[in-house]
Amino acid sequence: MHIGHPWPLGASLTARGVNFSVVAPLATRIELLLFASGEASEPHRAVELDQRHRSADHWHVEVEGLGLGCCYGYRVFGPLQPGGHGFNPSKVLLDPCARAIAGWTTYQRGSAVGAAPNTGHCLKGVVTERDRFDFHHAPRPRHSWQKSVIYELHVGGFTQGPGCPVPAEQQGSLLGLIPTLPYLRELGITTIELLPVMAFDPHDAPAGRNNYWGYSPLSWMAPHPDYLVGNDPLAGRDQVRQLVTACHRAGIEVLLDVVYNHTTEGNQDGPTLSWRGFCDRLYYQQSAKGDYQDVSGCGNTIAANRPLVRRLILESLRCWATELGVDGFRFDLGIALSRGDNLAPLESPPLFEDMEADPDLSDLKLISEPWDCGGLYRLADFPARRVATWNGRFRDDLRRFWKGDEKTCWTMAQRLSGSPDLFNLTPVHPGQCITFLTAHDGFTLADLVSFNGKHNLANGEDNRDGDNHNNSWNHGVEGPSSDHAITALRERQLRNLLTSMLLAPGVPMLLMGDEVRRSQGGNNNTWCQNNPLGWMHWQPDDGDQALRVFLQRLLRLRAHLAGLFNPEIPLDDKPQRRSSDRGHLWSQWHGIERDKPDWASWSHTLAWSLNDSQQGPLVWCGMNAYSKAMHFELPSCREGWLRVIDTALPPGDDLPAIAEPWQPSGAPLQSRSLVVLVAAPLLHGTTL
Repeated sequence: MHIGHPWPLGASLTARGVNFSVVAPLATRIELLLFASGEASEPHRAVELDQRHRSADHWHVEVEGLGLGCCYGYRVFGPLQPGGHGFNPSKVLLDPCARAIAGWTTYQRGSAVGAAPNTGHCLKGVVTERDRFDFHHAPRPRHSWQKSVIYELHVGGFTQGPGCPVPAEQQGSLLGLIPTLPYLRELGITTIELLPVMAFDPHDAPAGRNNYWGYSPLSWMAPHPDYLVGNDPLAGRDQVRQLVTACHRAGIEVLLDVVYNHTTEGNQDGPTLSWRGFCDRLYYQQSAKGDYQDVSGCGNTIAANRPLVRRLILESLRCWATELGVDGFRFDLGIALSRGDNLAPLESPPLFEDMEADPDLSDLKLISEPWDCGGLYRLADFPARRVATWNGRFRDDLRRFWKGDEKTCWTMAQRLSGSPDLFNLTPVHPGQCITFLTAHDGFTLADLVSFNGKHNLANGEDNRDGDNHNNSWNHGVEGPSSDHAITALRERQLRNLLTSMLLAPGVPMLLMGDEVRRSQGGNNNTWCQNNPLGWMHWQPDDGDQALRVFLQRLLRLRAHLAGLFNPEIPLDDKPQRRSSDRGHLWSQWHGIERDKPDWASWSHTLAWSLNDSQQGPLVWCGMNAYSKAMHFELPSCREGWLRVIDTALPPGDDLPAIAEPWQPSGAPLQSRSLVVLVAAPLLHGTTL
């Protein structure tokens, strides 16, 4: 045994064995426990670390003769802190930097609460390699923000269910995503965003329920064991690399939904599993009296403003980005990471400054939710230059417009313009705003047009959970309907919503299965539903397939005309004064009459065109969210219009592979429908 080194954190191989290093600023003594296996009920060796093994806040030791697969844990000794917090040496702690975890078959969450030892039911860290990802043979796709289309999915839910194309032995796993990549590529997806795949505690849930989504992190380094094939903890990292390699070679980026704002340890009454046992007062925001301060809604809030905590988060980001090859991160309740002591919002949060200054993270896509459960909401002024934000107002305003709410035309126009009103009237670059209609949290797209209210009784909380403000509309009948008029109207609305989102500036995000009308039966919070409610819909009928074809062609149209629908430079709202300015693009708003938009509270019609200063109108789009048909005037197109989209037409004709010429001088729009016309030269010889 040797003194060892404070860096790198965690367990790392050396020429003589393994170096162990952990952070425990207030500890007085630490024991490193070595186990013969992950299921061992007692350690076969305890290595005591005293003050000789301490460098500032780091405790370290090098143990000879150990290697890959070694299982270990810690006991940490020290004084109690205000509020009754402090150290509980009866608990075996998981190394926060462990890159693999063993002991799941004997693990009991309840044994980590109270004063009784949990040695027989604890989780253990596993010594792994720390090799860098082979970017030479599988380079990052590095899609520009302008051309990116994100698809949010749940690893377990997307790779199982009736009709799933994944082999039985790989269903529910990371490797199971590989056979689905052709499906995603054919649809037009450039980037997948995976719900949490870092190890989480499925038992962090009420009795009789399991945590399915994974927003309950137990480790920020190790892959979740339920998403791995086989029981070898050392194989997990390589399986992540296999998936990322396959995605890169298919031209698909991989983003991870990461939860750094809280952990599974909950408040002071929760289990002592890892972070809490090493230094409760360091990792969690607490008052001077020791009361937990919570803006996550999960019992605790990580103190991401503190240097040692920031270093751990950055270590996690580097682990997944440089060792496992992922292409970016989406930060759950990310604005919570900008809070300082006593939860005070910081204008220059050090975590994001460190992140943006790190060369290992410089080529990643970074996305965040701009809100937390404490009421902080920073969209345009999110305190990080490189971090894109979810535009929740975009989701809400598109839903309200097509639902037929009053006072929605002006806000709809703002969303279709890139939301300048939300971004202080400053130009919004393509990598700044994530536009979406649905996400894992809320209704699916099919349920959005089929239910007025949530139906969450299956979650066991008497329908109290989930959002009550969904801006949804069932169009006459709650849930499935055999009424042709209702189903036809719902079909139009699905296409209206998707078209509105994908023709607007921003980086679009689609939810798993929305392209085939996946339903959750009106459940808008399937966090505990590892069953068909939370699985992908792999047996689409003809109507489901028709929507998928519509979306596929819509994405091709968007990619073909990216400079118009998602320009890198925002369009002007008026023409240039000088006729010699070639190629100048500008947008123009209309109502049912040309150049006369109706912003009245009762208006439900809107039209817009994209124009070239020399060629005239290039694109025209009319939107009729009114209950009756309306006739729209058209601007004259020098080269002739092609009708590309008409959501009132039958499936297949609503967005045909080859657009047909449009001769009339006006455009009749059926109630609650949308029409898009494109200048003929822009689509000459193009098949969508």
